[in-house]
Amino acid sequence: MAEPRTFGFLVNDVARLTRTLLERRIASAGLDITPGEARALLHIFAIGGGRQTLIAERMGVEPMTACSYIDRLEKRGLVARQADSADRRAKQVLLTEAATPLVAELQAVTAAMRADVLDGLTAAEHDATMNALLRAHVNLQDLLAPQSAEVPAS
Repeated sequence: MAEPRTFGFLVNDVARLTRTLLERRIASAGLDITPGEARALLHIFAIGGGRQTLIAERMGVEPMTACSYIDRLEKRGLVARQADSADRRAKQVLLTEAATPLVAELQAVTAAMRADVLDGLTAAEHDATMNALLRAHVNLQDLLAPQSAEVPAS
């Protein structure tokens, strides 16, 4: 059985619980958007737009799942797909101006949720936690980055 106080377990469980709470808060906010669509919208906003595969990866869902969220957001006029200048087969998903008020409301929901989740942490504890997570994030990105183009020794 996995030790519940290891770094990986805690990070994963905090992420899972946070996502569950966010989905509940969005559902109860009466914003006429599903939690999945809201998460997609927030990820598109956070990265300034991007390919569907990137959005799916950031959301931790299959590309087809992200595609269905994006399809519904596009039908509502909240996002638009544009040709990717770097790859004509790919599409960039961008927010439209119509999404701005909804994104602002979603940001208010997420800010209130973060305040509740982090309630009781001192400013120093918050800063230390964020710094530790940022360092772990950088380490993980470095560990997962493609290896530099080293020439194997012969």
